[in-house]
Amino acid sequence: MIGIFDSGYGGLTILRSIYNRLPNHDYLYLGDNARNPYGPRSYEVVYKYTLECVRYLFNQGCHLVILACNTASAKALRTIQQHDLQHIDPTRRVLGVIRPTVEIIDQLTNSQHVGILGTQGTVQSMSYVIEIHKLFPDIKVVQQACPLWVPLIENNEYQTEGADFFIHRYLSQLYAQDSQIDTLILGCTHYPIIIDKIRQHSTQIWQQPVNIVAQGEIVARSLEDYLYRHPDIDSELPTKGKCVYLTTEAPDKFNANARLFMQQEITATQIEL
Repeated sequence: MIGIFDSGYGGLTILRSIYNRLPNHDYLYLGDNARNPYGPRSYEVVYKYTLECVRYLFNQGCHLVILACNTASAKALRTIQQHDLQHIDPTRRVLGVIRPTVEIIDQLTNSQHVGILGTQGTVQSMSYVIEIHKLFPDIKVVQQACPLWVPLIENNEYQTEGADFFIHRYLSQLYAQDSQIDTLILGCTHYPIIIDKIRQHSTQIWQQPVNIVAQGEIVARSLEDYLYRHPDIDSELPTKGKCVYLTTEAPDKFNANARLFMQQEITATQIEL
């Protein structure tokens, strides 16, 4: 199976896009909901938790694991790729969600001004800023942490007036940093759930439409291209079109919240790491 890991539910938006594009592959999703959120945690803790989950997915037979979590991609991916894989199994692969987004950023912005919306952990890591400037040094990047968006989504409060207040507030703070932004990157896999509200409020604030970029389709296209360029890996993957869901939290709670992200009923199994 292809392993899909997230600290909670957000990675399901990535899985949904990948499955829609590559429906014949098998997927094993692991949400570490019991230790969520990862965003405010230190590098050391995020790395430790992420590596435990990657090892678990490897032990379940996954040779390719995608960190469908911006915080894990920002704080743990590089160390796992450069240090741990050579000790675990050099033939296995771990991919993230930041790099595929960054690689096409020049195709998305006309003004060369880009805004990043993410968790505190992703923003503090500076991963987007660093990676964008490696490839496109002339693009100006500003960031805004949105710490209340994930709790509003997971507590089903994202359609309330309170959600509108905090969506408008964080976007206004980003606008105050750079009014020339024409592209907003949703640097958290939860945020596509509120993309319509983000689009509405950003248009009000910027007084014109702003390009809102969710990662699901980008990551799905990147994975498709990766498998095309690595037929040795692709040939080893089962093709039954099956999805299996695992969580470190109570499965009933996971199943209820996962409906919002997958837009269908799912049944998860609880595991211990």
